[in-house]
Amino acid sequence: MFPCYAAGELCASMNRESDKTPASSRLTALLGPTNTGKTHRAIERMLEFDSGVMGLPLRLLAREVYDRVSARIGEQAVALVTGEEKRVPVRPRYWICTTEAMPLDLTADFVAIDEIQMVGHPERGHVFTERLLHARGRLETWFLGSHIVEGLVRSQLPTVHVTKLPRLSRLVHKGQSSLRTLPRRSAVVAFSMPQVYELADALRRRRGGAAVVLGALSPRVRNAQVALYQAGEVDFLVATDAIGMGLNLDVDHVAMAGTVKFDGFETRELESAELAQIVGRAGRYLRDGTFGTLSPEPELARATVQQLEAHRFSAQSFAYYRNAALDFTSMQSLLASLSERPPRAGLRAAPDADDVEVLRALAQRPEVAASAADSALLRALWDVCRIPNYEKRIPEHQAERLAPLYRQLATEGQVAADYVDEQVRKLERYDGDIHTLMDRLSAVRTWTYVSHQSGWLEHAPSFRTRTRELEDRLSDALHERLLERFVDPIERRRTRSSDKDRAPDASHPFAPLLRLGSQPGSDARSERLDRVERLVSARFDDFTISARAELSFEGERVARLSRGQTLLRPVPKLDLPDWIDAGGRARIERRLLAHTRDLVSHLLEPLAMMGADSAPLRGLAYQLEQGLGTVAKRQAAPQLEALGEGERAWLASHDIVCGKQTVYSAPMLATGRLALRAALCRAQLGRDAKLELPSAELFYQRVSPWLERELALLLGFVVLQRSGAPEPRADARGGRAGEVWAVRCDVLEALLALEPQGALAAAMLMLGAPHEEAQSLLLALPRARKRRRRKS
Repeated sequence: MFPCYAAGELCASMNRESDKTPASSRLTALLGPTNTGKTHRAIERMLEFDSGVMGLPLRLLAREVYDRVSARIGEQAVALVTGEEKRVPVRPRYWICTTEAMPLDLTADFVAIDEIQMVGHPERGHVFTERLLHARGRLETWFLGSHIVEGLVRSQLPTVHVTKLPRLSRLVHKGQSSLRTLPRRSAVVAFSMPQVYELADALRRRRGGAAVVLGALSPRVRNAQVALYQAGEVDFLVATDAIGMGLNLDVDHVAMAGTVKFDGFETRELESAELAQIVGRAGRYLRDGTFGTLSPEPELARATVQQLEAHRFSAQSFAYYRNAALDFTSMQSLLASLSERPPRAGLRAAPDADDVEVLRALAQRPEVAASAADSALLRALWDVCRIPNYEKRIPEHQAERLAPLYRQLATEGQVAADYVDEQVRKLERYDGDIHTLMDRLSAVRTWTYVSHQSGWLEHAPSFRTRTRELEDRLSDALHERLLERFVDPIERRRTRSSDKDRAPDASHPFAPLLRLGSQPGSDARSERLDRVERLVSARFDDFTISARAELSFEGERVARLSRGQTLLRPVPKLDLPDWIDAGGRARIERRLLAHTRDLVSHLLEPLAMMGADSAPLRGLAYQLEQGLGTVAKRQAAPQLEALGEGERAWLASHDIVCGKQTVYSAPMLATGRLALRAALCRAQLGRDAKLELPSAELFYQRVSPWLERELALLLGFVVLQRSGAPEPRADARGGRAGEVWAVRCDVLEALLALEPQGALAAAMLMLGAPHEEAQSLLLALPRARKRRRRKS
């Protein structure tokens, strides 16, 4: 359902639809402090267009936005592209990406780049500058970020329209706190891993425990740690400045344990604008937040406090730049093009990043220098150098790690599967402490990245699956180590006891996981996490839905569709045990909401391209969508009368049948789609409705006298009064009295087309019906009624 494409293939599906890019795109800069709703506004604006791309600064943030958008419109319409993950459906309309992974040749109506103030980041700034200067939507382009870049953006984009947003809640200084006086629902921020661990250990001893969020953690571990905090199992979060990049957390107070960090080049004091990104995580939406320091860190200077509370900071005066139009004629020309000076004022040459340092180190090797005389091989070398340095090796050691990959690409055209298998096998261990597991996770991310590069591996999909599963298992092991070290055992026993008290009954799909906890050597928590993660990461085809609107995963019910705003917008109601925490439930709910949107998109797929260039066809398409593929002909009469011969031929070529009584889409009468139509109707009727609906597997059937004609049409059936039965009449319950039949609309049209001579025998054969029933159905047909009236 979600095939993976290489970078060069990512854009084909959208570019086929439109090859024209306008001379200009409306440029908007949406600027303001944290908690102004910038990202939310950009998402809403993007969804107003037919297509869009959004670039985000973190993989975790990209995944969060992807979950939000796919929950709105379904995963079949949304692609997720990061360095290590590509979920690309067949025809995506919207692309959610990390900024570095944005497909540059993609043509879309709308483009948004988040955290544009990152143009001033020494290592990554040149990428954001490149997007600022050149990334454009066909119709509209948005740049989101801090107001400190207003002047810089105006100087680089003279036609930009700047919109300034105020913070939705206040940010108030609270002074210095100790571990004892630190308010609950606080995040403590430090800038080194040893300090993070020291603080989390202290909170475990004094306050029961803390969740830990580090930039080096995998998304799965960070999600699990954040869920631990969000669900209230611990009241404190200890983190690096990774929480400053737009992650949504229910934090009331941010305490700075330090204000000095190593930025990759030097150790320095944080600037006020950088502090604002971090302490601005306090408060959410309209709830005020507070900030301060954690002793022994002294209180912030009064001038700094005033800047943070008033959101007034020094302007960002420059953006880091690196030439993106590289020259692959020779090694010297490549290095020279990477060092090209900025072309305009306001841009500053970016310091050499890891990829350039690794290129310089590899260029010193005679065998590399010789093979790189070929421009194709030089491009391959540059692609290898751009593999992210997840393990934070010094450039020389990273070059040593990457040299075998380039050598195999240069000599064999691919990386040997045996070589990758050997490297991955070394990492398939789950013992060791926190540091050991984190090192393995970093190494696995390298091989996940390699497996996503086009043409590098012969069996790339299997390696992707293998490294993803390995990362998941290592992540679960690391999460357990973090719990063991930073959450008090008494708290864990309390949590597990609470889990036991809330255990589901034996018939519940999650009950076997609880039984695992009583088996020697088993780890119920790890099994539960794995079950939740499998559900959250499941593909569209991994779910099934019954005609009674019950959603199942791996053969067990997990939700039931219920009434939404409209028939086509049902809402999944979770059927999960209480021991799944709030974070896990929210992620599962988003996944299932996305799945319900995909269900509707899948159902209506035969109508997706209908009426693009014709007003009558668009009107008919709308009626068919609202009718789930079937509409009474009398209701569609105005649209049908306006159709020309060409449009009628177009309908016939797309299996839209205009019969004597109904207009219907033939593909929408497939058994699977009829069952899905029944599920949507059942959701709309409500769980307590006792009315039995027509079976999708039968051509005709007796139905309840209270089955409304409009509801039957939604299910693909037409209600007929059996000949000889009393005429239907309304009773006190608003239903219908007397026996009725439901006949599938295509079968009805076929019966209406029968010649009078031999009609009974043909109907018996067509329906597989006995003589009496076939005769009754023929007499119940609309034309038969007219004949009876004329005869009388």
